[in-house]
Amino acid sequence: MQSEDLPPSAPPRGLKVAGIVAVVAAIGIIAAGAVVRSSETASAGNWTQARMVPTVHLVTVKASGGSDNLTLPGTMAAWNSARLFARVNGYVRSWSQDIGAQVAAGTPLGLVDTPELDQQIVQARAALARARAGAGLAASTAQRWNDLVTDHSVSQQEADEKNGNLAVQHAIVEGAQAELNRLLATKAYATVRAPFSGVVTGRNADIGDLVGPGASNQEPMFTVADVRRIRIYASVPQTYSAAMRPGITASVAAPDYPGRTFVARVVGTSDSIDPKTGTLQVQLVADNAGQVLKPGGYAQITFDVPGQRSAVVVPSSALLFRAAGMQVATVGPDSKIMLHAVSIGQDHGGTVEVTAGIAAGARIVDNPPDSIANGEQVHVQDEHHA
Repeated sequence: MQSEDLPPSAPPRGLKVAGIVAVVAAIGIIAAGAVVRSSETASAGNWTQARMVPTVHLVTVKASGGSDNLTLPGTMAAWNSARLFARVNGYVRSWSQDIGAQVAAGTPLGLVDTPELDQQIVQARAALARARAGAGLAASTAQRWNDLVTDHSVSQQEADEKNGNLAVQHAIVEGAQAELNRLLATKAYATVRAPFSGVVTGRNADIGDLVGPGASNQEPMFTVADVRRIRIYASVPQTYSAAMRPGITASVAAPDYPGRTFVARVVGTSDSIDPKTGTLQVQLVADNAGQVLKPGGYAQITFDVPGQRSAVVVPSSALLFRAAGMQVATVGPDSKIMLHAVSIGQDHGGTVEVTAGIAAGARIVDNPPDSIANGEQVHVQDEHHA
C-alpha cells in the first residue's frame, strides 16, 4: 500500500521573525557604517583644509623718532699723500729716511746714481762750448765784413751772409744751452725729496736697486703722507643725503682708541647718488693732533641728523624681497593677506626704517613665508610689538 504524499510543513514562525530581524540589523549596520564613514571623510577634509591655511604672527610697528643718530662706517685717508717714483734711470746709491720719519718739505730721502745721464751732461757741455766758439768766430767775421762793406771792398750781399751766419750760430748756442739746462734739471731728480712736510709711510728702495722709467716693475721709492689732518669718506643713504651739508659735524670713533671720539666736519659731497649702492659719498675732515688717526684705517662716524618723522621702524624679518621691490604683508578684517610696497631708509640690523608704504600702528606679518601671496587666507595666532 503506497503512502500518500504529505504537504510540506510550514517553517516555524520563530525562524521567520529571526530572519527579518537579521536583515533589518544588517541594513542598520550598513547605514551606520556609511554615516560614520561620511562623517570621518568630512572631518578629514576639514582637518586638511585647516592645515592648508598658514598661521601667521603679527607685529605692530611704531613710529620713528623725530631725530636720529646716523652711524656709518668710514675710511680714513691722509690730507695729502704722495708716492715718489724715480724720475731718472739709475741705481740707488743711498737712502737717508725710513718709515716713520718726520720730514720737512724738500728733505732729501734718497740718492740715485745716474752714470748715463752724467755722460750726457758732459757731452752737452762740450756741444755748448763748441757752439760758443763757432758763434765767436762768426761774430768777428761779421764785424770785419761790415767794416769792409763801408769802403765797398765787399758786396752788401756778402756782408749780409756773414751776419746771417752769426745769427745762426747764436741760435745754436741757445739750443745747446737749453739742452744742457734740460739735462741738469733732470739730474736734480737724482735726489728724491719730500714734496711736503709729513711722515714717511713707505720705503721700497734698497741700495743697488735699478730704478727709473727704464726699470721693470717700477715701484715708488718712498711714500710720504701729511697726517696733521685726516680726510674721512662715508657713503650716506639717499634718504639722508639732503641733510649732508658742508659744515655739519659728526663724531668719529676708531677701533684702536675705544671710548675716545674725535670731532669731524663735512667739507663736501659728491653731489651724486651712486646707482649701484644708492648712497652719497661724503667727505669729512678731522684734526689729527698727535697723529693718532691712521690713514687707510676704519672709522665709525655718527651724524646727528633730523629723522624721518613719517617713518616707522619694522623688524628686518618682516620684509619680503620680491621682483617688484621690497614689501611687507598685513592681514585684513577677512583674515586675508594684503601686500604693500615700502621704501627703506636706514638699516639698523635687526630693524629697518621704512619711509613710505606703511603707517605707524599697522599690524604686519613677521617672518612671512616666501610663498605668501595677495588675498591668501591665513590664521592669526598672536600679536607682538616691533
